[in-house]
Amino acid sequence: MPVKVLTTFVKDSPVAQFIKSNLKNRHMDYEGAEVEQGDPWGFRHQFNIADSGYGARGPRVQNDRAGEVGRTLNVKDFDLERLFGEEGVQIVHLSGLIAALSPETGHFCLELARAAKKHGTRISFDLNHRASFWKDREKELHAIFTEIASVSDILIGNEEDFQLCLGIEGPEAGGQAIGDKIDSFKEMIIRVKKTFPNASVFATTLREVVNANEHLWGGIMLEKDNWHVVEPREIRVLDRIGGGDGFVGGMLYGILKGWAPEKWIQFGWATGALATTFLTDYAQPADEEMVWSVWSGNARVRR
Repeated sequence: MPVKVLTTFVKDSPVAQFIKSNLKNRHMDYEGAEVEQGDPWGFRHQFNIADSGYGARGPRVQNDRAGEVGRTLNVKDFDLERLFGEEGVQIVHLSGLIAALSPETGHFCLELARAAKKHGTRISFDLNHRASFWKDREKELHAIFTEIASVSDILIGNEEDFQLCLGIEGPEAGGQAIGDKIDSFKEMIIRVKKTFPNASVFATTLREVVNANEHLWGGIMLEKDNWHVVEPREIRVLDRIGGGDGFVGGMLYGILKGWAPEKWIQFGWATGALATTFLTDYAQPADEEMVWSVWSGNARVRR
């Protein structure tokens, strides 16, 4: 399905060209300002250095965000009337990682949400709390996240996200196995729904790490007043980074395709699981059938 990424690039940067080529290779359009690098200490594209881990050795991720050009994202660089009024965006997806990146990106996400609401575009918001982004900015970011959540149609987050971003009480950490905490997750989602009644879809992933390569993976989705639960199932993991985003992408795909709601979370579960079988932080399915084969547990060769 057609996708457009709103971003920012460093002008004449070989890394920017690499990113553009990667997006094109994945059939994704993009739009964004070209920002001069300046001197050697100026803007650049962030680097994310990750060790996938193995067995008892957990993954380690080091983000190098110094001078990140993405922090300059500005709503003035985009024609929102064209995007929402003429091009007809069906769903705009916002990540809390971007909303918390800088004061500029927080304003950018707010204005996107306001424009989407004005044009009747559905808004998806994945809270994605990061403690290092929120340090000394709690009051500012809580206000931004609360406003975006108040106009969102689809809200996604884990227990820490809802608790730390929006102040919604969540399940206690540790203790029970993840499958035994489903009722407490449902109670949290009900509290979220009462606080943010505009949304009609609420979702959270369920993950229990046995070791770096073996996880229990599930999900909960409330659609209107209907619960859809995928009980945690064992999955094999090559690299866990991107599993949560994979879940969201699959769920949004199902919504856009107009499938029955129970298929939204099933497809999301499978695309999340699929993403963990790649070293890239995104899934690379050949077609829908590959995703459904993950859901059904059919790993036989197809020739």
